[in-house]
Amino acid sequence: MTFTDAIKTCFSKYADFDGRASRSEYWWFALFIVLAGIGLSMVNDVIGGVFYLATLLPSLAAAARRLHDTNRSGWLQLLVLIPIIGWLIVLYFLVQEAQEPNRFGSPVTTAAEPGAN
Repeated sequence: MTFTDAIKTCFSKYADFDGRASRSEYWWFALFIVLAGIGLSMVNDVIGGVFYLATLLPSLAAAARRLHDTNRSGWLQLLVLIPIIGWLIVLYFLVQEAQEPNRFGSPVTTAAEPGAN
């Protein structure tokens, strides 16, 4: 999945916590959030804050779908409330490879990912 495809997909699934998200989809979207947020914060802190607030829900939804791809519940995002250790655990879960057919549906594959047709 390309950078622009990931952004379009994540915003089209703004509050969709069902299904799965590939690694490339999640990480491209995360990169977009960070870069756009930093850029907007350089212009004006309020604009950057509004951007981060507006993208909070799609960020949570994309992370939940990414966790589903690894056959884990999206509720595990709550582990980030545990300082440092919780963040590392969630990061570890988010970078893992997809689990082939699991309880959340069939795997998401694209031409840019291993195992894609």
